[in-house]
Amino acid sequence: MARWPMVALGEMLRLAMDGEPVDPERQYPNLGIYGFGRGVFTKPDIAGTATSAKTLYRVKSGQFIYSRLFAFEGAYSTVPAELDGYYVSNEFPTFDWMTEKAESRFVGWAFRYAPTWEAAARLGVGMGNRRRRVHPESLLAYRIPLPPLAEQRRIVARLDAVATRLTARTEAVQRLEADLTALLRATFTRITIGSTRARMADIAPLVRRPVDVEPTRLYPELGVRSFGRGTFHKPNVSGIDLGSKRVFRIEPGDLLFNNVFAWEGAVAIAAAADAGRVGSHRFITCVADRKRVSTEFLRFFFLSNEGIQLLGQASPGGAGRNRTLGLESLMAIEVPVPSLDAQQWFDRLQAKVNATRAQHAAITAEADTLLPAMLHQVFGEAPC
Repeated sequence: MARWPMVALGEMLRLAMDGEPVDPERQYPNLGIYGFGRGVFTKPDIAGTATSAKTLYRVKSGQFIYSRLFAFEGAYSTVPAELDGYYVSNEFPTFDWMTEKAESRFVGWAFRYAPTWEAAARLGVGMGNRRRRVHPESLLAYRIPLPPLAEQRRIVARLDAVATRLTARTEAVQRLEADLTALLRATFTRITIGSTRARMADIAPLVRRPVDVEPTRLYPELGVRSFGRGTFHKPNVSGIDLGSKRVFRIEPGDLLFNNVFAWEGAVAIAAAADAGRVGSHRFITCVADRKRVSTEFLRFFFLSNEGIQLLGQASPGGAGRNRTLGLESLMAIEVPVPSLDAQQWFDRLQAKVNATRAQHAAITAEADTLLPAMLHQVFGEAPC
């Protein structure tokens, strides 16, 4: 197998910073660079009157660009045609190509491979990741494997084709997700219009199961993620470390609220895998009267726009940890209660939607591993 020579970027690129004095009367279109090799994005325009910079730098289509400050996490890209003429600060060095031996997209793909930017970051100066700037002279000394131009183009064509297919698949999944969400919301609205309402205290009261803490025992704790993303398992904590902290047993099927972040959707149902775990007083456990209301139905309601609004109203205070869900206020919330048959039908619909979403997640997870594997095959196992 032919060997690929290791070629310094300085043999392919030259620094080309096209600076312009800032005009207070102008608005400058601005771009940023995502980390982890994900390309560029547009930012709000820079107002000449609002920036402290004396000079801004115009970028050109096809130029190689990176962020000095976030090079350590893969903030490298090439400038797409649609962002030609945008502006950046001096923290974003730009480079022109000065050789026909390098395909710009091949180098771009090299910098989407994590070990490439991780190795380049070690050329940086400063303390800690976020202070380690990679300066242009250091980057230009970095060497990458460079096959013949025809091979570069073949590799780029293959990677581009796969990336295009994956993007199309991702967009299709996102459209399906939006359709499924709209279906559930519309159906929920339809079955709850005109239905009677009942207080949480009457249909899903608070249930506390205090645990007598023993110093020598370990207690597995449970957490609730925000934005309806379910429960998660915290590390075990010893009785000694708990000290005087009160904990309560959580049972599968409990409707859980994290009282600090309920206002941002920290609502979940304890799963079978959560059996035997405990939570502090900050985790509110409610048990639905299954003759009147479904726990799954309640969870959907509290993650709806109306439910989040009501939880916010029941969580007075400032932002973040100063907003605490009051128990009495939660128990006073009135929830729509259509017939149990209607709720159970809606739960079956939710189950079908969730099964479809699980399939989507599996497809997405599989797709997410494809490009990294291909990049490793090209750049991690490249002959050199």
